[in-house]
Amino acid sequence: MKTKKIMELYNDYVMPTYTQTPIVLVKGDGLKVFDSEGNEYLDFFPGWAVSGLGHCHPRVVKAIKQQAGKMIHVPNNYMNELQAQLALAIVKNSFDGKVFFANSGAEANEAAIKLARKYGNQRGGRFEIISMLKSFHGRTLATITMTGQDKVKVGFEPLPAGFLSVPFNDLEALKSAVTDKTAAVIVEPIQGEGGISVADEAYMRGLRRFCTEKDILLIFDEVQTGMGRTGKVFAYQHYDIEPDVMTLAKSLGGGVPIGAIVARRHIADTLGAGSHASTFGGSPIVCAAALAVFEAIDEEGLIDNVDKMGAYLVSSLKKLKSTSGVIKEIRGKGLMIGVELKIEGEKIVKECLKRGLLINCTQKKTLRLMPPLVVKKRDIDKAIKILNEVLNNNKVKP
Repeated sequence: MKTKKIMELYNDYVMPTYTQTPIVLVKGDGLKVFDSEGNEYLDFFPGWAVSGLGHCHPRVVKAIKQQAGKMIHVPNNYMNELQAQLALAIVKNSFDGKVFFANSGAEANEAAIKLARKYGNQRGGRFEIISMLKSFHGRTLATITMTGQDKVKVGFEPLPAGFLSVPFNDLEALKSAVTDKTAAVIVEPIQGEGGISVADEAYMRGLRRFCTEKDILLIFDEVQTGMGRTGKVFAYQHYDIEPDVMTLAKSLGGGVPIGAIVARRHIADTLGAGSHASTFGGSPIVCAAALAVFEAIDEEGLIDNVDKMGAYLVSSLKKLKSTSGVIKEIRGKGLMIGVELKIEGEKIVKECLKRGLLINCTQKKTLRLMPPLVVKKRDIDKAIKILNEVLNNNKVKP
């Protein structure tokens, strides 16, 4: 089908819940994607990091194909070997605990909410959860309430009680917000939807000390930062601390839908049999894909590649900053980079699209670059060339 016909079908039969770019993607290979008209694009924002290894990574494709011929789904009242193996892989690469599997980041954060509330209610009726302003934690009713951005909440009132948000990177503001009803604090080590804002080292370590002192659960939302994105398997590892609970999704499955929550052992058992569930959570086919992602990260040296290519990307962007007159600031870690502009960014995104580069804009003025972990210098050079052309055509006039 051609683009026009598919757009007509969308208009007639698909709910308009997304602001969609008028291209139809039909094929992907590494950093390349192709649309229904035969056009090729360089993907520097593969599904909010879902395709963290690039599109159709051979290890992931092989794992899915092999498992699809054996067994696709196992209900969770039985056990499946791959779910056990994946839980072990997550724990080995993070901290000692237990894992619950779901299908998305929002579901993982919902599980974290339920775990925090049940754990807190066993300790004197604690139920409140503190998040950060400009955070993003999902699109369910509870997770939009926990998200520190009012725009996602409009029209869905009344919202669930027990959530409040404080400024990011402000430990004193957090301390002032804590009461005897506070059960947990949730934070993204890097706020993705918040404009690629990176947590300060002193803030994160102070947060860990304070939560420990007050017996408050510290939850890290690593839905977007996890699985090697920042130059560590998980972003919290940059700070030499550990959370009590961590949520995962996106890159974990290499393109297939999976979410997970890992919690310290003494906390994890709070969610006993019958207290939480997910029909499709941890199915053999998605676990096979996720195990292939861990395998690729380890055996292909992708953490090292993230460090090298992240440094190269930032260096290239700094050169662009000095010549374009449009870039205000560059920030991030590894291959999670924000380029804050002096102008609105949506026009830049559209102009890059016309030239074959897919990127994203968040918080109106911050371009978000999150190329797959397998990115090479030639890919970065091509992206920078396109950005240079577009930004120089949109220079801020003195």
